[in-house]
Amino acid sequence: MNTLKNKVVLRGLFSAALIAGLGFSSFAQAQKDNWHNLDFKKDSVFGVSTEKAYLELLKGKKSTPVIVGVLDGGVDIKHEDLLSVIWVNKKEIAGNGKDDDKNGYIDDVNGWNFIGSAKGSVSHEALELTRVLRRDKARFEGVTAETVKPADKAAFEQYQKEQADFDKQTNEAKNAVANIGGLKIALDAMVKSMGKENPTLADFQNYKASSDIEGRLKNIMVSQLQNSTYEDFYKAQIVKGLEHYQDQLAYNLNLDFDPRAEFVGDNYADSKQRNYGNNDVTGPDASHGTHVSGIIAANRTNNIGIKGVADNVQIMGVRSVPDGDERDKDVANAIRYAVANGAKVLNMSFGKAYSWDKNAVDEAVKYAMSKDVLIIQAAGNDNKDLDVEKSFPDRRYEGGGTAAAYIVVGASGSADDKTLKADFSNYGKTTVDVFAPGVKIYSTVPGSKYEAYNGTSMASPVVAGVAALIREYYPKLTAVQVKDIIMKSVVKVDHNVDIEGAEGETPKSVPFADICISGGIVNAYNALKLAADYK
Repeated sequence: MNTLKNKVVLRGLFSAALIAGLGFSSFAQAQKDNWHNLDFKKDSVFGVSTEKAYLELLKGKKSTPVIVGVLDGGVDIKHEDLLSVIWVNKKEIAGNGKDDDKNGYIDDVNGWNFIGSAKGSVSHEALELTRVLRRDKARFEGVTAETVKPADKAAFEQYQKEQADFDKQTNEAKNAVANIGGLKIALDAMVKSMGKENPTLADFQNYKASSDIEGRLKNIMVSQLQNSTYEDFYKAQIVKGLEHYQDQLAYNLNLDFDPRAEFVGDNYADSKQRNYGNNDVTGPDASHGTHVSGIIAANRTNNIGIKGVADNVQIMGVRSVPDGDERDKDVANAIRYAVANGAKVLNMSFGKAYSWDKNAVDEAVKYAMSKDVLIIQAAGNDNKDLDVEKSFPDRRYEGGGTAAAYIVVGASGSADDKTLKADFSNYGKTTVDVFAPGVKIYSTVPGSKYEAYNGTSMASPVVAGVAALIREYYPKLTAVQVKDIIMKSVVKVDHNVDIEGAEGETPKSVPFADICISGGIVNAYNALKLAADYK
């Protein structure tokens, strides 16, 4: 479900400067950075009314701590705004090299890392597409439609689809490297001729273009610098953009790249294997998981940074998502670990278009359902209809049946107009449950810093935070009941929204009710009111 170009959105590589300028001029900075928690009627942005709920419904009420498992790429457990909300395994003695609680994981004080070992941790990974193509090539390379055995025909056709998809994504990445590289050369030359290291918007407006190419580049820069500085634009769009597509070719789409044996060392063929990994819950790049964690539970009372949605939550980091596609075995084990250690809400801000071992994940999801756990998953950032396109994980079990306490979340923007659906967000009338804020969401990043990211990865933890909030204040409600409350308490959207088409195509206007099951945006205030009287 997450094409490579959208991995940038999902993994959170865009800086706050790049996605600034969404029309918050009337707001103080603190309000602007907290828009997803604000109320539409009061604040004129389509937040989820968290602050209103605290002010009018929760003041003076007691709550019960809720553990939220953040299955992601890592969490900075030392972040100033997360220190007080990090889960601590009180049965484990830190640093003694023993499995004190006998759960099979040594020194798992704050969670576990299923993509590492004593040798280190996986950073880059291949796409699942790359891995399944590598597997299937060994079986079908040299086979044609004329020579394939009748019994293998369906598998061969799937292999051909994989090959075509792989070739398409590889060509797109190569073209992007060439285009961004060419843009970098031209832009560097233009800036050099200006004689300024960091030219301003006015410098580009006043620049005398000497060719059609320079004229087009000048127009691009004048447009881009309306809401950004040259330095920020160059770093986010040119440098990081080029690095991103180069990494795709070097790792994600490299049929020869496989870090599993070196950094994990498990028997990957054994999906029932549980006890592997290490206790490094931060990993080499915790930007995405730290951002997700802050949205859910950043300290609301310390007067620094941001305010999380939930006020009495413990964040359990379970590292299972590399820079590339997560593996089914690791996802299954991450779910099982979080559930076995007391998590009542799981946030899964990841997804992919292919699956290696769906049954392993299905069995883990069934285990979570049996333990009264609510799973929240990001819908993905490909602007695809999930009623048509396959995506994994999937709450629909391979052998039939569906996970009941499972919510799939699309991303919405701040304005109640045709742009309410974020242009990148996946959707689906029967597959996506709700929408929640996922555009320019300001949250925690490693090193006690803060940035704004785009993505359904940001919308999912907004909903996870609301779910945790309900379970804090109404602990007798089951996971299925909490889902029912969230679905029934959305703010219904009664107008059409745009769905972007291919480049150059006119956006398609559709009723919001046609892009998700609930037909609305999650609302914490409404949910808590309903929870108070829920039967």
